[in-house]
Amino acid sequence: MNESLVVNDSSATLLAGQALPWMEADSPELNSSLQFSTAPLDFAINPWDIMLCMSGTVIACENAIVVAIIFYTPTLRTPMFVLIGSLATADLLAGMGLILNFVFQYVISSETISLITVGFLVTSFTASISSLLAINKKTLQYVHLMLLGTWGVSLFLGLLPVLGWNCLDDPASCSIVRPLTRINVTLLATSFFVIFVLMLALYFKICKIVCHHAHQIALQQHFFATPHYVATKKGVSTLAIILGTFGASWLPFAIYCLVGEREYPSVYTYATLLPATYNSMINPIIYAYRNAEIQRSLYVLLCGCFQTNKSYRSRSPSEV
Repeated sequence: MNESLVVNDSSATLLAGQALPWMEADSPELNSSLQFSTAPLDFAINPWDIMLCMSGTVIACENAIVVAIIFYTPTLRTPMFVLIGSLATADLLAGMGLILNFVFQYVISSETISLITVGFLVTSFTASISSLLAINKKTLQYVHLMLLGTWGVSLFLGLLPVLGWNCLDDPASCSIVRPLTRINVTLLATSFFVIFVLMLALYFKICKIVCHHAHQIALQQHFFATPHYVATKKGVSTLAIILGTFGASWLPFAIYCLVGEREYPSVYTYATLLPATYNSMINPIIYAYRNAEIQRSLYVLLCGCFQTNKSYRSRSPSEV
């Protein structure tokens, strides 16, 4: 759910007494939408693009480590870690997409590359959001179905701009995310709200079940402040963090996709889009780095501690 990241805001039309090279004087109606540049290299770089590229770099590095750990660790082959690996892969691609978008935007100017880049970003961010709904301890068959559905739908949505659902030939139909049309952006935003509501329903159901079990255990033991209650409270807090982080990251951008117009200053799009990328930055911390198995594998990977490595490899296959 991303876009071209070059500002055409009329509030920044002058630099050192000259019009900025990425401004298209013959297209004044697009001055407030984000779009891919067709300008040469001798112009100032938009600070928002730099921040998005830096965000993409951090996202790519974080999630590349998670993907490498899960891929090279034989014991991390359970359905839960497969889904975490899918989430990390989606976020890794999103980070790479932000980096490539920056490079192509300021080095290569092509409508074809613009469409491919925006499609790549739509696919990766959609897969990232959808993977959050899939993460749970389920059977291997469930994992395969969820992965197939998640990546299939994400790829389909990402291919839409490349296959012709774009506003390059009809500027009036452009959204705040050029070259995506208003209808396309509305579809993506609506899909986000559907996933968010499903996540709310799922996590509240989990919280209700867990709290009920903890309460039953407390009644049986006649003491509510048991380790079970402490663990339950920690689990509920974790769910609240997950939902809070996801909502705070994506809700502003999703809402603005529905209410924003292409004539609005592009700074509004940037200001809501940048926090959305932070969700892919926080995902590996919540789902991966807080896991004891991944922490141990990360320690072995980074430190190469012989004793830890020997102890880790001594685990039996039955523990997988």
